[in-house]
Amino acid sequence: MQGTVLGGTNNIFSVECEDTIIRQCTLKGKKLKTDTQSYNPLAPGDFVEVECDILDAEKGQITECLPRKNAFVRWNIKGRSPQLLAANLDYLLLVTTPEEPPFRPRFIDRELAEAEYEEITPIIVVNKYDLPAANDIDFQNRLSIWESLGYTVLRISAKTREGLPELAQLIQNKACALVGQSGVGKSSLINVLDNTCVLKTGSLSQKYGKGSHTTTKGTLIRLHLNESIMGYKNAISSVVDTPGVRRFILHNIPAADLAFYFREFKPLLGSCTFGMSCTHLTEPGCKIMEAVHAGSISEERYDSWQRICKEIKTGSFED
Repeated sequence: MQGTVLGGTNNIFSVECEDTIIRQCTLKGKKLKTDTQSYNPLAPGDFVEVECDILDAEKGQITECLPRKNAFVRWNIKGRSPQLLAANLDYLLLVTTPEEPPFRPRFIDRELAEAEYEEITPIIVVNKYDLPAANDIDFQNRLSIWESLGYTVLRISAKTREGLPELAQLIQNKACALVGQSGVGKSSLINVLDNTCVLKTGSLSQKYGKGSHTTTKGTLIRLHLNESIMGYKNAISSVVDTPGVRRFILHNIPAADLAFYFREFKPLLGSCTFGMSCTHLTEPGCKIMEAVHAGSISEERYDSWQRICKEIKTGSFED
């Protein structure tokens, strides 16, 4: 029968099968045809074929991973390989904060580029919007830049519940993944969206203002959305709670191709005097540089693109 991977580590995966039983499954032959060089062969949200154990109804073997609609991937430094975070998504919820931990717009720009590459619709979710830093002019300017590019930005607070009805309506009957740096409150959001969930939440390091990894592996959770938020009963959503990361590194996007995944750059590519060979750094007749000077491409995003290109080329990654 078929099933959906909820999570797993090593060679054991929890699979919600079509007969509603959640089985602990191993990989048949310990390798799938879809295996590449990934840090993990399967991700929460993967659809798989399962052979049930005839002696134990709660066990089985995964024989095949069905074709994915999409997958969200990051480069895992420790494993020196791509890491699948979630598969078959409708939305990618990029969670950030005005502070606690500090706001890192280039972290979001990397995630947006990876989402564009994977063709997954990203939603920027600003949690802890009740904090005073949310009123900072530079912070609001960066949110406005993303909105001007057509990205949806939700301003919410798990503490005060500001904006949560809009988020809940958006994810109803959808498959989503919460991604972001450690400490932004992904687990807290899930606990509020579904008050039957009790996920562990962590405090920030006082010294560095960075979060601890309270979620250690990605897990797909079937949320029963809180009636007090939705205004009605029986609303559901499928959400992958991914481990928090301090550094998000792009996978499979060369520096020369990064401009294709900056939404405002893409329409201008190929129209420069030097065509597709333009580096958009020093050449006369560069349409992207002209757009920056004219104000139609923000200096902040252009600077972000330059810095991320440098990271890809040098392998030296900044916060």
